[in-house]
Amino acid sequence: MSGSNRGAKRMIAAAVALTLPWTLLWLNGLLVDLVPGVVFWPEVTPPAIEHMEDLSTGTIVGWAAVSGISILGASFLLAWGAETAEKDVPRAFAIAVLAVLAVAPEYAVDALYAWDAGQFAGTPEGAEAGNLAVANMTGANRILIGIGWAGITLFTIYRAKSAMDSAVERHDGLLADKVIIDRDIALEITFLLLATLWAFLVPLNGGIDALDMLVLVGLYVAYIVVVLRGDVDPAEEHVGVPHYLQEFPKRKRITTVLLLFGYSGLMIFTAVEVFAHGLEVLGTAVGVPSFFMIQWIAPLASESPELIVVIYLVNKARSTAGFNALISSKLNQWTLLIGTLVLVYSIALGRYGALGFDEKQAAEIWITAAQSLFAVAILVNFRISGREAVVLLGLFVSQVLLEFFVIREWISLPLDEVELLHAYTVVYLVLAVGLMIARREALSNLLRRTAGTIRGAVERGDPAAD
Repeated sequence: MSGSNRGAKRMIAAAVALTLPWTLLWLNGLLVDLVPGVVFWPEVTPPAIEHMEDLSTGTIVGWAAVSGISILGASFLLAWGAETAEKDVPRAFAIAVLAVLAVAPEYAVDALYAWDAGQFAGTPEGAEAGNLAVANMTGANRILIGIGWAGITLFTIYRAKSAMDSAVERHDGLLADKVIIDRDIALEITFLLLATLWAFLVPLNGGIDALDMLVLVGLYVAYIVVVLRGDVDPAEEHVGVPHYLQEFPKRKRITTVLLLFGYSGLMIFTAVEVFAHGLEVLGTAVGVPSFFMIQWIAPLASESPELIVVIYLVNKARSTAGFNALISSKLNQWTLLIGTLVLVYSIALGRYGALGFDEKQAAEIWITAAQSLFAVAILVNFRISGREAVVLLGLFVSQVLLEFFVIREWISLPLDEVELLHAYTVVYLVLAVGLMIARREALSNLLRRTAGTIRGAVERGDPAAD
């Protein structure tokens, strides 16, 4: 056995080992001393997180630590599975599967609030749950761009100073370097643009309804159909674990990929809710409002697997694959996540019904759509600079901090919470429209490239074209 294969096996074993403590806790509800003097209550096993508020801070920290470490190990397994799968399926499809699995916990958390909204429809509790579903969804989407896209851009540029990365384009000036995005991601950017434009219409009916579901889920289904009809990309030289796994015979390789996807997806799905809920409880204990925690801290926790995967890819100088994963994740969250909320709500309600929300959550959807439009405008030329990343990060962080300070009454502004969201929406829209006009030729090229991709997929799927 070669040294590289032994190293790959050790890495796989180490990643699996990180998930084992949580696996044992989740499957068996074992009583484990995670903190000296602190023992899990027998009647409160990890899946029963509704009782977490009754536990000691030490126990909550222990649960969050064990589940967080499991997410770390599962994220590596997920990334290796996606890289290995690139040998047998189109790279875009492998990344789309990775993106769906990585954000599955966010779907679970949001579905829980949508279900509660349907179960308690017509009551203050039901209305609150509906607002929380929207708040959690918009928080997750804005974190993905404001921290994910911006942070990974800055990390990629920083890392390129000490490691060769062909995806970084050098320019003179402070933060002028640019990360080059794969032009094959044009399809995802275009579908994200279409979903974003529709999202501006969602609040006009006062709720997420069946039409929203048909349009947004339909967009994602159409995207997947086009991707599946694409060609398998030329083999890319991998190293480490993916290289080792890609040497397996095809049947064994496919089985291994499915096992990696299934196991890592299960670990992330089961662990992240406890991780997020633990952070919520701890945040509330130090005075952070629970609504604020659910909108920002819980989504940040549920997005962690995805960010870990992308950091791993960037660290391997696979910045292109990393950004493709981020963009694909944004697309499926901005389509499937929004579109399926009304389905979950209606099932819980026992009949069809639109998932309603209040004026503040309408403003949250508009600012999220405006941020998404600005991000798309940045990417239409398939580049994102350090300066653009700082603007994305700065706008996101400043809005969240200002809202928090207003909620805590630490500062006094001439605007209330909703008006503050509207103000930031206008800023995002002005920047987005300005960039779209300045880059109208690049936008036109993007749309033409996407049309060509769709046309090619249709022709490959048409027997008469053979």
